[in-house]
Amino acid sequence: MMFKATKATRTALSALVLTIGAAAVPAISSAQEAAAPNPAAPKWFKTCTKQDDADICVVQNQQLAQNGQLLTAVGLISVEGKVNRKILQVTVPSARLIPPGIMMQIDGGKGVKLDYAVCLPDRCTAELPLTDAVVASLKKGKEVVFTSINFRRSPNPIKIALDGFTGAYDGEAMSQSQAEERQRLLQEVMQKKTDESRKAIEDAQDAAKSN
Repeated sequence: MMFKATKATRTALSALVLTIGAAAVPAISSAQEAAAPNPAAPKWFKTCTKQDDADICVVQNQQLAQNGQLLTAVGLISVEGKVNRKILQVTVPSARLIPPGIMMQIDGGKGVKLDYAVCLPDRCTAELPLTDAVVASLKKGKEVVFTSINFRRSPNPIKIALDGFTGAYDGEAMSQSQAEERQRLLQEVMQKKTDESRKAIEDAQDAAKSN
């Protein structure tokens, strides 16, 4: 069904991208796609805001590499107001093959394709209507895998545990102060990882020079 995009719905459709941008998390390069997920990255959480005459809530999860770079971000966006919409968004690094889209599999079940809606220089975002059936499957599942295809035609599957998803989806949203504190802690962790990586490289270079 086609609908007229109001300012509120346009804001909702870009909500996940804006959230990621606020995190100041750089996109991952193709050479780093095999990096292991960072266990310190946030789990499922929900934020809600009011835009014009619409209430917008996003249940999201960001998977980051050990070096703090983005692997995959998922957002379940709900818009309530003059226009009611529910959309599942998945954001992956750029340099993707567009036609295959992103394949979503819950507990190894049948894959569901998400078509790309927009690609920016550092990331691509795919979308799927968020139905009750999709939400129910996520609530019952143990893990979901999102697979994109990079420009080398290699699949890049990212597994995301669904522990805590139901609580985040059905529970209360974070307050603005909680969201800001979560963001601050995440940035501290990412900065620490960056500093550790830089020091390891410098130590290795110093060791090589002394030999």
